[in-house]
Amino acid sequence: MNSEDISITNKLLSTAKKIVVVGHKNPDGDAVGSCLGLCNFLKQNGHQVQVVMPNDFPDFLKWIPEASSIINYEQNFEETKAAIQQAEIIFTLDFNALNRTGGLAIELEQATADFILIDHHQQPDNYAVVTYSDVGMCSTSEMVFHFMEALDGVELLNKEIATQLYVGIMTDTGSFRFPATTATTHRVIANLIEAGANNSTIHQNVYDTNSPDRLKLLGAALNNMVMLPEFRTAYITISQNELNENNFKKGDTEGFVNYALSMSGVIFAIIFIENKKEDIIKISLRSKGDFSVNEFSRNHYNGGGHTNAAGGRSLKSLTDTTEEFISILLRYKKELNES
Repeated sequence: MNSEDISITNKLLSTAKKIVVVGHKNPDGDAVGSCLGLCNFLKQNGHQVQVVMPNDFPDFLKWIPEASSIINYEQNFEETKAAIQQAEIIFTLDFNALNRTGGLAIELEQATADFILIDHHQQPDNYAVVTYSDVGMCSTSEMVFHFMEALDGVELLNKEIATQLYVGIMTDTGSFRFPATTATTHRVIANLIEAGANNSTIHQNVYDTNSPDRLKLLGAALNNMVMLPEFRTAYITISQNELNENNFKKGDTEGFVNYALSMSGVIFAIIFIENKKEDIIKISLRSKGDFSVNEFSRNHYNGGGHTNAAGGRSLKSLTDTTEEFISILLRYKKELNES
């Protein structure tokens, strides 16, 4: 954060405020961890704080301290609306545009509160009085730690905040193996462990909770995987029927795309997941090196994210989406082979 943003933030938080902290639609570990960690920190500074999510989040994140206090907009429309209308400050975390909150965006656009954005995705929209954006940061949870540092609040770091932020950093870095993981990230993690975060237990709670159904779904996904060696690319498809047959629950497909990216010779991987309820194909994209899936998703799938990790969607059928993807790849053949 620069000195001007710190000054504005300190002024806004100088007296007790009603605050709402919002994460993005389909919250992941970083969204949940960063929002809860910031909420906990703000409460210790005397503010009245409520975390709001546009919809539900996976069961493997519901053990996180204070996760049960989160309001789900889809399930508690009136309570969410009232919280946003009464808020004096709204923090938006881990997304760069209000439309990333789905239907909740309508409520946010009508809010009278001052907005503060904390996010590490590329090209943030200009809607906040303070925009703390750093695309080089590994996670929004790490940014929340640095936000606390900037406000001279690290002494308020406790076991609960440390656990919440650790989850966010761990999940968004692929357990500290993605390129955005820096020496500073590890120093932050050291602070969190010293404050009480139990790294072994956190890892077990997030990753060692596979159900038989999820493993069978993974098997179906891997069986559908297609390698395109001429493009150094692999893709996976999962149909709605396959989701239903394996009793899909939110979060079950998390990380599946990384199996395609892990193959030798592959630098671009993508997964297409059919969602009949929303009538879309949900898309996750991953890459190695300097091939930007952020730009690829922005150009073709109404999405975005980071250079090596992004999301998007298609309104076409699963078959038409995959056929179109292969035709699009022809334009990127040279770039993929030279990346």
